[in-house]
Amino acid sequence: MWTHESSFAPRDVHGYAGDGFADRGRRELLATGETVRKRSMESTTELTAQEGQFARLARDGLSNPEISTQLFISPRTVERHLRKVFTKLGGSSRRQLRGVALPPAGGPGGRPNP
Repeated sequence: MWTHESSFAPRDVHGYAGDGFADRGRRELLATGETVRKRSMESTTELTAQEGQFARLARDGLSNPEISTQLFISPRTVERHLRKVFTKLGGSSRRQLRGVALPPAGGPGGRPNP
């Protein structure tokens, strides 16, 4: 677990090896024909399609373990994604998701997920 005493916190990764991982991910996405979303001020407040998926499932009443089972990920990963959703939307509860416009369901470009 990262603590305040740590000399190398996760936020530092982007300035170090994180750039290499970002470049690799960008190349792999482009190789599949997908487009790469550029970071902007808008992207810090606008939900991605993936974040929208987590928000929809939480809004529909699924618990973190239920979401994790459906998406084949750990409940902790669900928790992390939902924290990002709540941070972007300025909320802290699943009830607040009911009145929020979420990105359309489906994969990138509005395509349905396989």
